[in-house]
Amino acid sequence: MAGSGKTTFVQRLTGHLHLKGCPPYLINLDPAVHEIPVPANIDIRDTVNYKEVMKQYGLGPNGGIVTALNLFATRFDQVMKFIEKRQQDCRYVLIDTPGQIEVFTWSASGTIITEALASTFATVIVYVMDTSRSTNPVTFMSNMLYACSILYKTRLPFIVVMNKVDIVSHTFAVEWMTDFESFQDALNQETSFASNLTRSMSLVLDEFYSTLRVVGVSAVEGTGMDDFLGHVAEAVVEYDLEYRPYYLKMKQHLADKEMRNREEQLERLRRDMGDVSMDSDHQSPSADREGEVEAGPSGLILSRGAGDELQEEVDSDTDDLDHQKAEEQREEPAFQRYLQQRRHENQLATKE
Repeated sequence: MAGSGKTTFVQRLTGHLHLKGCPPYLINLDPAVHEIPVPANIDIRDTVNYKEVMKQYGLGPNGGIVTALNLFATRFDQVMKFIEKRQQDCRYVLIDTPGQIEVFTWSASGTIITEALASTFATVIVYVMDTSRSTNPVTFMSNMLYACSILYKTRLPFIVVMNKVDIVSHTFAVEWMTDFESFQDALNQETSFASNLTRSMSLVLDEFYSTLRVVGVSAVEGTGMDDFLGHVAEAVVEYDLEYRPYYLKMKQHLADKEMRNREEQLERLRRDMGDVSMDSDHQSPSADREGEVEAGPSGLILSRGAGDELQEEVDSDTDDLDHQKAEEQREEPAFQRYLQQRRHENQLATKE
């Protein structure tokens, strides 16, 4: 939730872990943040320039964040390698994501990053909500719907952190989650149209509340951090028992699928090479005398893969020249003249 104090919570949690002698590995995935209060081991801003992405692609703030995350996700395998190298030294890896829920949770890059982490490490999703702004039952229900959507989208152990308990205690929220009648009484004081929808949705979320881990913290004062780490330990056990087998199965399925794709590509290559051999056996003598290259991929493979017959002096350079010659022979005369003119200009430029 935007403005709920996620970055401040990460700062406080980082300091708390340092005091316990267990420094975390910190990753910032918010490309639009101006500054972060703690030094990050990996910062997306070092890789992607958020403002340049907006300017180059003509995007707004959210579109710029999504595009920056998409660009960063293409290199996330390198991030995984860095985490694997430090997993012996750092027990916890803290990842600060953008505040806009739809930007990370419901984007392709967010899914890629989440599944990459969950397939290798014990991953726990933490939803930080602003307790002081959730005293209204309609706003509270909106937060719970957001949390429910993230839980079922990520399918990972989930913790709701009710931040800013130094302003308003989170006991009212816990009561609403455990006592249906209490929440209905609070809704009866609301006369808006949304209250009717909220009343109906509260019946649906009863099962969601029953298994939800909730902890109240204050990122400013540091209260509730030990309780939060206790919930994290429980979530890790849940991950090992219920979620790890699923992600290992999914990882194996993707590996098998990639292997099948490679085998199919190799089989197609073998068939293509067989067709090339048959074509070479039936070439006409005139084509051999003239040294013409038959159009299409098979002809190009023949001209480049003749090996001993071509007696190449330098493999890479000669290979490129043969490829260029074969391409030129298939071009129109107008384009050949263009190539000759470009060569002449290059020669003049070289002489000068």
